[in-house]
Amino acid sequence: MAINSYIKKRPCRICRKWFTPNPRVGNRQKTCGSKECQKKWHAKKCSQWNRQNRACFQATNLSKKLQAVKNQETAIGKPPFQLPKLGISPKLPQEVIQEVIGAQQFVIVDYLSQVLLRSIQEVISIQHADILKEVRRLPQRGYSRGNSQKRAP
Repeated sequence: MAINSYIKKRPCRICRKWFTPNPRVGNRQKTCGSKECQKKWHAKKCSQWNRQNRACFQATNLSKKLQAVKNQETAIGKPPFQLPKLGISPKLPQEVIQEVIGAQQFVIVDYLSQVLLRSIQEVISIQHADILKEVRRLPQRGYSRGNSQKRAP
C-alpha cells in the first residue's frame, strides 16, 4: 500500500484559505486546522444528515408521544384532557375531539396535520421563489408611472 509522499494544497471548505492536509488524513480532510472551521463543517454535515434522515426522527417522536399518552391513560384510568405540546391550535375543542376519538388517535391526527402543514408550507415557498424568478425576468419599462403619457414629437 503506497502512501503519497506529497499531498497537494487545497482550499478550506469554510474559510476558503489554502492549507496542506495532514498526511494521516489525506483526501478526507475538508477544512483547515482551525477550530472554528471544524465546528462549522461539523454543524453543516450534521444538519445535512438530519435533513436526509428526517423520517427516522418523525417516527421516533410520534412513538414517544403515543407511549406518553398510553402511560398517562393507564396511570389515570381515563384519557387526560390536556395533551402536552400538541401542534393543533388551542382554538380547537381538544377535549371534545379527544373524548370522541381517543387520546392516541388524537395524537396521530395532530401528527398528520403537522406533516401536511409543513408540506404545504414547502410548496408555497417553492412557488413564491418561482414567482419571484419570473417577475425578475420581465422587461423593465422605459418610463415611470408619472410619464406614462406619450410625448408629442
